[in-house]
Amino acid sequence: MRVIFTCGGTAGHVNPAIAVAEQFQLHHPGCEILFIGADHGMEKRLVTQAGYPIRTVTVSTFERQMSWKVLKHNVASAFKVPVGAHQAAAILKEFKPDLVVGTGGYASFPAVQEAARRKIPTAIHESNAIPGLTTRTLAGKVDLVMVGFPEAAQYYEGKAKRVAVTGTPVRQDFFELDRASARVTLGIADNVPLAVGFWGSQGAGQMSLLSVDYLARWVHEGRRFHYIHSAGRDYDDMIGQLADVGVTLEEGVLLPYINNMPTVMAAADLVICRAGASTIGELTAMGKAAILVPSPYVAENHQYKNAKLLEDRGGVVLLEEKTCTGDSLYDATVELLADGARRASMGKAMKQLATPHAAQDIYKELMTLL
Repeated sequence: MRVIFTCGGTAGHVNPAIAVAEQFQLHHPGCEILFIGADHGMEKRLVTQAGYPIRTVTVSTFERQMSWKVLKHNVASAFKVPVGAHQAAAILKEFKPDLVVGTGGYASFPAVQEAARRKIPTAIHESNAIPGLTTRTLAGKVDLVMVGFPEAAQYYEGKAKRVAVTGTPVRQDFFELDRASARVTLGIADNVPLAVGFWGSQGAGQMSLLSVDYLARWVHEGRRFHYIHSAGRDYDDMIGQLADVGVTLEEGVLLPYINNMPTVMAAADLVICRAGASTIGELTAMGKAAILVPSPYVAENHQYKNAKLLEDRGGVVLLEEKTCTGDSLYDATVELLADGARRASMGKAMKQLATPHAAQDIYKELMTLL
């Protein structure tokens, strides 16, 4: 059996694919798995770390704002479409997959579209409550659309051949690690609470600037808790901005990327992050209390809707970026870390929202195509 997973852009698209790939390896030890991503995407690093081979194709984003700059970008992106399609076709011809699965991001479009054209069994998975552009475009071409939220199924009525509600898959190690052993692995010998912050693998501009104020206050108030922050592509800028305000951090506090996220998240007493569906899947799998600041720059404001669902269930504190400051985020952190009973209640609420069998359910759905 040969299976292609294609995804890219963010860890939220890549990690679910890795989780399902693990299921194929578990049930079919001799199967061959290949990933397809973008030329310059972070998926190359994540997939390689997970031990899978990856090939790349040329793709680019399509922006939705109206300006001459965006128009120029979109025209350039349009010229890359046939290039990516040709590259995907060559990979399919060489690898001869029995199944092609896309889990989101522009990188998944060429291979899934070309596989569907060649009558190879195809499926896509959408983690968010609101479908992205790639998913909407491919929905009518593939054999199966899988969604993470029941509310998302309505968007494919009359368009998709078949829709299955599966939840969002999470890598198995997010279910297996515990706080005590994770803290030993990280070298945390005391029982001082640990907060972990990240805004996404690509950084977050304004939120990273806000995090500089947060870190400065954390230092000036005597490091009242352990803290680890992943800055993504904003790492160099944050280092410079912290230096400008006279803040020097010890090794391991500010990182460009957290490579051992399951361990770090397991050790955390509080997680501060965006509200992408994949991240929510990981938080619920571990039953972690969280402060969520949804990205307002995503389609249909779907991250706010994701976060509001969790807030209504008592699992998270929801702060909106337009009113969030370094001080308000720091104050919310200190308040929650001082209230163990509230965090325990939040963690329990999160655990009740977990979909621990999503990867297995997706595997079973995919096998029906074979």
